[in-house]
Amino acid sequence: MTVKIYIPKDAAAIACGADEVAAAFKKTAKKAAVKIDIVRNGSRGMLWLEPLVEVEHNGVRYGFGPVAEDDVQDLVKAGLLGEKGPKGIKHKLAVGPVEDIPFFKKQTRLTFARCGLADPVSLPDYKRLGGYKGLENALKLKPIEIVDVVSKSGLRGRGGAGFPTGIKWKTVHDTPPQQKYIVCNADEGDSGTFADRMIMEGDPFVLIEGMTIAGLAVGATRGYIYLRSEYPHAGMALNAAIQAAKKDGYLGDNVRGSGHTFELQVRMGAGAYVCGEETSLLESLEGKRGLVRAKPPLPAHKGLFGQPTVINNVLSLAAVPYIMEHGAQAYADYGVGRSRGTMPIQLAGNLKHGGLFETAFGITLGELVDDIGGGTLSGKPVKAVQVGGPLGAYFPRGYFDTPFDYEAFAARDGLIGHAGVVVFDETADMMAQARFAFEFCAVESCGKCTPCRIGSTRGVETLDKVRAGERPEANLAVVEDLCNTMKFGSLCALGGFTPYPVMSALTHFPEDFGRPAKKLAAAAE
Repeated sequence: MTVKIYIPKDAAAIACGADEVAAAFKKTAKKAAVKIDIVRNGSRGMLWLEPLVEVEHNGVRYGFGPVAEDDVQDLVKAGLLGEKGPKGIKHKLAVGPVEDIPFFKKQTRLTFARCGLADPVSLPDYKRLGGYKGLENALKLKPIEIVDVVSKSGLRGRGGAGFPTGIKWKTVHDTPPQQKYIVCNADEGDSGTFADRMIMEGDPFVLIEGMTIAGLAVGATRGYIYLRSEYPHAGMALNAAIQAAKKDGYLGDNVRGSGHTFELQVRMGAGAYVCGEETSLLESLEGKRGLVRAKPPLPAHKGLFGQPTVINNVLSLAAVPYIMEHGAQAYADYGVGRSRGTMPIQLAGNLKHGGLFETAFGITLGELVDDIGGGTLSGKPVKAVQVGGPLGAYFPRGYFDTPFDYEAFAARDGLIGHAGVVVFDETADMMAQARFAFEFCAVESCGKCTPCRIGSTRGVETLDKVRAGERPEANLAVVEDLCNTMKFGSLCALGGFTPYPVMSALTHFPEDFGRPAKKLAAAAE
């Protein structure tokens, strides 16, 4: 009998000791003369359980976590590798069938459906689990028909702005025949975000398939994945998957005998947050300094090397295979309003159950924090939740009824962005958080436009004066004026969105700035 054991090789799991746990299982099994088959899968996204070890028995995968290297021998003694299997084992690390864990069971996994199920770089495993069916369907359609399917699905950009993906694709499709490019923005730099990394490490073929379909749709023959240098494990997984796909005819001069050409390469960034903005990303990809370009022209008309270019986020492109396999309506049936489909939401910060939770748009912020996340790890009341990375607004508990929906967040001066949710308890100093937003912008600014370059620096200095008690009201008025200038005068979203965390902190938590507290009238309406 061979016991199949799943141990993630996701970077988060590795950071928690997954490699050491795998080595310990090999050593212990050899000593006990038990045959084991260790599969290094992607993460299931329940990060408080990492490393999560899964043992398969009669088609069910039983979980144990978080497992440390020193726990392995104890688990084996308890019968983990025995003939009776892991089902009846009484152990403090036992969490039962993995797919019955409430955090996992409540999800609607479309984009992450395969993540954690198999070896991420095994093409046979990917196809066995339904991979490349979307591409097979796409190859039967005309390019404009592929664009129409994506448009009707309601898919919007998952990187920040929420721009309709179908419109972007159609714009590039409609340009005259010429060299065109597909560029994947994998420069995931927002605080509290890790969905891009997880999908690239745990299911890289879904991104490759999505980019290939995009190439067919718009007539692009080359694609680039712009990956942040802090993600070496994702780079290795992507390159291995690209080689496997090319070897099997899913990339190259003649994709699956269709006559279509699509080549794909991974390019590493160098740690600049501003290169998450699409035009500075293009500059960097061309080998130049990452400076923001003025628009127009749009990248869809003149993008990489001056050619028509589709730039989409990892999660946008990774959603495409499901849409092409199951149809536009199947995807559009999920969600609310103009926010269709599912969103992989990343729960982080002061939370009991941090991790990745994919669900349809419409779930409220309160459900995510209190029910799914389990409240604060510290046990203290939640004070603020920041959604959308370091440039996202801080929402107080009075806004916990806000549904996860692009328009609903915008109505309350917030943004979903890349769907990173970071929770703070009552000990958080919101003036310090506002100062950090200005400081972050000052450090990461490309320096091309004055509102961002100078406004952020002046913001730090002015809040320091407020902290020191120097004419606080007059200086807070200066902060508000700086925010207004940055919001409407910056060349890109780095300077334009910095006012969101600053003004939300000032509006919802005035007591941290020395102003009297006030009720949230908007939340009560």
